[in-house]
Amino acid sequence: MKQLLRILLAAVGIVAIIGVAAVVYVTTFLDPEDFKPRLIEVVEEQTGLNLALDGPITWSFYPRIGVGVSQARAWLPEQTEEQTPFVAIDKAEVSVAFAPLLRGEIAVDGLTLDGVRLNLERDAEGQGNWTSLTERLAEQGDEAEAALAPASAGPHVDAGNLSVVLNIASVDVRNTDIRFRDALENAFWHVKQLNLSGSNVNAVRAFPLKVMFTVDKHNQLSAEALERTPDVTSEINLDTRMRLGLSEHRFTLENTNLVTRTQLAGSDAPQQLTFKAGELIARLGEQQLTINDGVLEAGLRHPENWQGSLALSLAFALEGDLEAGTAQLRNLQLTGPDNLRLSGHLNLDQLTSAPHYSGQVTAAPFNMRPWLSRLGAELKTANEAALSDVALTSPLEGDLERLALPSLSLVVDDSTFTGALDFRFDGDALNFDLEGDSLDLDRYLPGRETSQQASRTGLLRKAFAQNASENELLPQAWLSRAQINGDLAIVSLVLGGLDFDSARMSLRGEEGIQRLSAFEAGFYEGDISATGAIDARENVLDWQLTPSIERVQIAPLLEAISGDTAPLRGRFNMSGELASQGNTRSALLGNLNGELDARVNDGAIFDINVSREMCEIVAQLEGEEVRRDWHTDTRFERFDATFAIRNGVMTSDDLTIALPGIEVAGGGEFDLNQMIFDTRASARVVDTADAACAVNPRLEQLPLPVRCEGAVSAARDQWCHFDREAFQSSLVGLLRSEAGSRAGEALDEQLGGALDRLDEHLGEGVGQELRDGIQRLFD
Repeated sequence: MKQLLRILLAAVGIVAIIGVAAVVYVTTFLDPEDFKPRLIEVVEEQTGLNLALDGPITWSFYPRIGVGVSQARAWLPEQTEEQTPFVAIDKAEVSVAFAPLLRGEIAVDGLTLDGVRLNLERDAEGQGNWTSLTERLAEQGDEAEAALAPASAGPHVDAGNLSVVLNIASVDVRNTDIRFRDALENAFWHVKQLNLSGSNVNAVRAFPLKVMFTVDKHNQLSAEALERTPDVTSEINLDTRMRLGLSEHRFTLENTNLVTRTQLAGSDAPQQLTFKAGELIARLGEQQLTINDGVLEAGLRHPENWQGSLALSLAFALEGDLEAGTAQLRNLQLTGPDNLRLSGHLNLDQLTSAPHYSGQVTAAPFNMRPWLSRLGAELKTANEAALSDVALTSPLEGDLERLALPSLSLVVDDSTFTGALDFRFDGDALNFDLEGDSLDLDRYLPGRETSQQASRTGLLRKAFAQNASENELLPQAWLSRAQINGDLAIVSLVLGGLDFDSARMSLRGEEGIQRLSAFEAGFYEGDISATGAIDARENVLDWQLTPSIERVQIAPLLEAISGDTAPLRGRFNMSGELASQGNTRSALLGNLNGELDARVNDGAIFDINVSREMCEIVAQLEGEEVRRDWHTDTRFERFDATFAIRNGVMTSDDLTIALPGIEVAGGGEFDLNQMIFDTRASARVVDTADAACAVNPRLEQLPLPVRCEGAVSAARDQWCHFDREAFQSSLVGLLRSEAGSRAGEALDEQLGGALDRLDEHLGEGVGQELRDGIQRLFD
């Protein structure tokens, strides 16, 4: 045993002496500079690069054996040495552990690259300066694969007389600088301070890997632009664990955490994006990517549209196949403030040519108002709670330009819509076919309260009294280019405080002309319909509208408009054509022109009987009394009028109302710009079969004049009054014709009693005024 121990000690001593002798020999008799020509030749053979080694080649020994190269530069074959090198390295070192060599193994102990500078360029035709290098490496692919075969096969592989162990104690890449000048996209990218570090790099177990760098982007290539602050600056940090599968051409990242902080030129705060994944598997041979337990978190800022950072989180799983051009996003969960919760899945195809996607999306109830505000949309809805409860679910499909929801179920506050919705992301096309149960549109219009109670308390009258708003009503620029194809059906619609039943609307628009192809609805026990168009091709909008109203009950309609008890009832009919120009309320009213025909059938004026009043006046003039029962209301057979509208002023000279035994005729005007009106009407007793009372033929021509004038905003009881001046004029004319040359005293004696009784009905002093006027006629 002692003899064996002596032999082993002697053997170790001999090996040590040989090792020391070898080190002495290498450091004394071998000059590393002698290897430079061969190294330059090998690099040129393998890559085509012209290599220059300006610094020394150095050795290192125990506890590791290594070699280092300093100040290396390489040019592409088409470059000269006066040009900027394609790649340059300040220092590169590689070392192998000494102890494994004694076991007949090669274990790379460390790999260090310091100060790498890479210059990439792409011309306007899309040709990169790296193309020749990649083509040369592709030609050398088989040889490179053979050289790497031992390492890619596993941690212990026979390589001649030694075994190669892929177990690099440390990889350290420091201060790397990459510049990419892209003439095709007119952009300049600069990756700087790239640092990469890894430890215990092997092909069996996952090892830690950290990468950090900063990237700048200039959106122009001019010298002046490159001297300015970059348009985009992003700090990127990656912390993960990598598992290598070289033989399968696969690598796996575990517990990945990628953080980016991006600063846009002119912004005060950076946008932060964080990507986390439990597992990321890249299969390079099959060009496939799998992400499990992925989470994308964003901290977005916008100095104009919102304060602070907007936090969003997207959880997902991904299966992608680049060769097939497909991907599947599963278990999508997007969450954010104001109860934002979107879920669903997406299937993508044609990724490398024309990306297309399909899937399913569901949005739990959330508040849309702050989201629209963040997008820059200024909300001025009358109801402050409008759009605060929105939810949807639908299949979806589309591409990079459009999105379609072919089977949409949408809930907006108290309304539910179903159907199809399709739009372009640039907003230039909108298609929809929707059906809804109810919609109170007044809640979403600007400027006034729209509760049910408010709509019944003078909503429109108050609106008419307000100053005309100069805000644009419609987006003219969008209408000039938008393509619209839409159909909307709503069971119950509220607009302007008015109720519409079973409303249906069709919109068609292209090339700047937007058409209301049809609008139909039940309207206060009748029907309303309209067609129209808006021409947005010029800077000023041209409007056309052809409305039609049939058999609408006036009483509930007037109550909805005024908020007061209706003064009359009947079935209202109207038709006509209207045209206007402009994009504000005042402009539309001021430029309104057209014709309207109106008619009321089966009508009555409440709480007054015009026939009774007329008959009593006639009887007083005749010196008699009326003896019959009267209805409390004034029933009329028809009301007819034609309105001509010129620059916002409605005029009519053929207003006619037919009562039993009484005829009312008149005319007037209504200024829509100032919401004031002036109307005169005269009632005559006529001798017909259904006369209200016996008529002296002499008095058939005597009118009872009424004048209505004022502003819509004024109280209704101040609108109309008895026109004394007109009545005096008519009566005096009649008396002159009747009396001839008779003396005034006789007339006074005959009519005195009747004029006294007129005071009671027409106002105190009227009889005396008429008496004085008649007396003057015969003086």
